[in-house]
Amino acid sequence: MDRVDVVVIGAGVVGLSVAAHAAREDRTVLILERRETFGRETSSRSSEVIHASIYYPPDSLKGRLCLEGNRRMYDLCRAHAIPHSNCGKLIVAWTAEQEAGLPSLLRTALGNGAEGVRIVDGREMKALEPRVGGRAALFCPTSGIVDSHALMRHFLAAAKDRGALPVFGTEVIGLDRTAEGWRVTAREPGGGESSVLARVVVNCAGLESGRIAALAGIDEDAAAYRIHYRKGMYVRVARNLHLLPRRLVYPYPPEDATVGIHTVPDLAGGMRLGPMDVWTDRVEYEVDAGLTGRFFEACAPFLPGLRREDLAPEGAGIQAKRYGPGEKSRDFVLREESDRGLPGLINLVGIESPGLTSSPAIGPYVARLIESV
Repeated sequence: MDRVDVVVIGAGVVGLSVAAHAAREDRTVLILERRETFGRETSSRSSEVIHASIYYPPDSLKGRLCLEGNRRMYDLCRAHAIPHSNCGKLIVAWTAEQEAGLPSLLRTALGNGAEGVRIVDGREMKALEPRVGGRAALFCPTSGIVDSHALMRHFLAAAKDRGALPVFGTEVIGLDRTAEGWRVTAREPGGGESSVLARVVVNCAGLESGRIAALAGIDEDAAAYRIHYRKGMYVRVARNLHLLPRRLVYPYPPEDATVGIHTVPDLAGGMRLGPMDVWTDRVEYEVDAGLTGRFFEACAPFLPGLRREDLAPEGAGIQAKRYGPGEKSRDFVLREESDRGLPGLINLVGIESPGLTSSPAIGPYVARLIESV
């Protein structure tokens, strides 16, 4: 193929959703992924939580797409037998100060349109989840977990069924605007180079999304597209699971733009705790066994049955942030770049949490941008 309608760069959950919604009989879509198969970076190393749109600023893309994605996710999972659980979530306050902050958190959630969210007192919290400690909580009934690999397999199958062609082990190294469209140059598995001409390029490169935008001539710093890596580490609860709750249980949110270390139940009946977030300048996934004590200390106030000796290192993931240490959180970027003199380039930059939840909504959103080009 020397000419296609759309090139999607990146085959994580977002890129696959975009490809599935962009592909159709009269439109050729090519998916370029540098890894040997789909979803090998952030998408396969997450908490797999279906978020309810609790924390995000009103009218933000994060808030809007998370809310729409939540609704679409459950419909999609039911329609296509994608394993999931609508287990609900408690955000627990265990001090008087935290309890006093719950109404503000509730107002943000309701401002985003989150459904059914309410404050529960200690008695109702215990009735919902007897193995949780605290004074009160925010109850989020639409939160849950999803098998992210099954979700990605669905998007990939849908994209291929509509004619999209995935090419793995192929890294994009050049983006050049020509009179005929975008010349996309890629390095192939054997080390050679090839190129294809595309009318539209969609940058869904995740951890490399800032770099891909720069290949097209965008100043990463001026556009606030520079990506900073934040590593989220997890530990496994290896024993005594009967002492822990089965639903999602989060702490009252800390002041460091994270959601705090929380329970991460899985669909096989297991349990992780995490993420513990640290800034990093490289992509690596090790978890130091010496950190298990910090996980225990973070969760012990609201998980009275937790035992330090039951924790073991599990793994980590890296999120692509548009902000660095000490900076305020920034919103998703989903943007067609005609006003920068780059028509036909659509950048998705800084798609961190709640990117997984938002993915069923991001695909249709980007498909509309493609139609506008």
